Amino acid sequence: MRLQFIVCKVMQREAYFCAARSKNVVDVVLMEQGLHDEPDRLRSEVQKALDVTADIQGRPYDASLLGYGLCSNGIVGLSAKIPVVVPRGHDCVTLLLGSKDKYQEYFNSHRGVYWYSPGWIESGTQPSKQRYEALLKDYKQKYGQDNAQYLMEVEQTWIKEYNWATYIDWGFDNCNEYKEYTKRCAEFLNWNYDELKGDPGLCRRLLDGQWNNSEFLVVKPGQKINEDLPNDSIIKAE
Repeated sequence: MRLQFIVCKVMQREAYFCAARSKNVVDVVLMEQGLHDEPDRLRSEVQKALDVTADIQGRPYDASLLGYGLCSNGIVGLSAKIPVVVPRGHDCVTLLLGSKDKYQEYFNSHRGVYWYSPGWIESGTQPSKQRYEALLKDYKQKYGQDNAQYLMEVEQTWIKEYNWATYIDWGFDNCNEYKEYTKRCAEFLNWNYDELKGDPGLCRRLLDGQWNNSEFLVVKPGQKINEDLPNDSIIKAE
C-alpha cells in the first residue's frame, strides 16, 4: 500500500524508524510541535494534510494514518476522501509505549506523570532548569524584576501537580544522554525519575496495515472522528 503518515514533529525519530521498516510505501508528513495546546488549530492543520490524498507524483494514497491520539479532542471532526486510520489513545504517548493498556496502567499507578522522549526533549518545551531560566529572563526583559518573580511563581504552580519525570526509551543510540537530561530535570523540579521501555509495535502495526479494531479506528470516507471516552475504545467514527 501507499500510505500517508501525519504525525507531530516530536515523534519524527520514531515515525521514520518505523516507516523505514514497513512493507508499505509510507510518506511521513511532519506537523508543527505544540498543536495539541490549541485543539482547534490542530484540527485545522491536520485537516489540511488529510485533504492531500495523493503524493507529489500524483499517485493516490490507500489511506491516511494519524500519529495522534484524541489530543484534547483536537482530532474530533476530522474526515477525508480516503480511509483514515487512528490509534486508539488519548495522546501520542500511547504510540510510544505500544498500547493504551500499558499507558493506562502506568498512569493509574504513577499519579502526576510528565513524559519525556527524544522528540519532546529536542523541542525544548519540557520542564527543565533551562526552560525556567529562559522564561525568567524573558519576563524580566518584558515586565521588570519584581513582576517577573511573581509571574514565575504563578507559572510554576502547575509543577506541584506532578510527581514523576518518566523517560520512554526506544533504545536509540543517544538514549543515555536523554536519560541523564531527564534525571537532571527531575532533580531540579523535585520530581521522581523513572524510565519505561518503549514499544514500536503499535506504530509498526499502524504503518504495516495491521489495523485490528481493538487498537485502531478505521474511519471510512464520509465519516468523521468523534470521542468515545465513556468506553475503552476512546474514539469512534460517525
